[in-house]
Amino acid sequence: MGFGVIIIGDEIISGRRQDRHMAKAIELLTARGLDLAWCQYLGDDTSLITSTLQRTLAGGDIVFSFGGIGATPDDLTRQCAADAAGVALERHPEALALIVEKFGDAAYPKRVLMADFPKGAEIVPNPFNRIPGFSLGRHYFLPGFPQMAWPMMEWVLDHRYAHLHHLEPRAEQAIVVMGAMESQLLDLMNDVVREFPKLKLFSLPTIGTGRRIELGVRGDPEQVTAAMERIRRGVSELGFSAQESPP
Repeated sequence: MGFGVIIIGDEIISGRRQDRHMAKAIELLTARGLDLAWCQYLGDDTSLITSTLQRTLAGGDIVFSFGGIGATPDDLTRQCAADAAGVALERHPEALALIVEKFGDAAYPKRVLMADFPKGAEIVPNPFNRIPGFSLGRHYFLPGFPQMAWPMMEWVLDHRYAHLHHLEPRAEQAIVVMGAMESQLLDLMNDVVREFPKLKLFSLPTIGTGRRIELGVRGDPEQVTAAMERIRRGVSELGFSAQESPP
């Protein structure tokens, strides 16, 4: 079971707005000892959104979808989620009550459309203005507005998945190798991956300021310590100098 993010909106694809959801999702997950497995950006395209959700709903990942749950013509996510799940849209009584409580008679006839969720959906509370998002299985559909969506994502993580927080202790360490090219360190990297298969190795070269490669691993703290000893020894044996990478 991994965590995925879907970010929906032509305004992101066209560059009119800059996405901030992915970075925040990583921050919220990392704070709880969790990782983002994947992220996908989608324009306001009914067939693309529906086919993507059909695929992800059939999988086992926990997915946060940002955007497209309003009531304007470019808000397609609610209908696409219903189509992907093979169910109808229906007015959710609890969502309706929250919208009517907020807007009174002005909730009709348009604002109440935001209470139309796929059949079987549950609400995701919105502390900013009380207009809820919804969940369908392990998928959580949130507004595109960060001030609404981010507290809603935190609520889901803390109320639905607290049992997954910090299940395994994790650490990350790296060194900066000076004057090396990745090809010169490739055999060492392959050796480390073979010797420590449960760790994730990363190699991040810098271009334009001299040859510098940030080389490190993340995972179980004890294995990280052992793997970094192996990396430091291997780098030294290859004749390169290195310095500790800042945390």
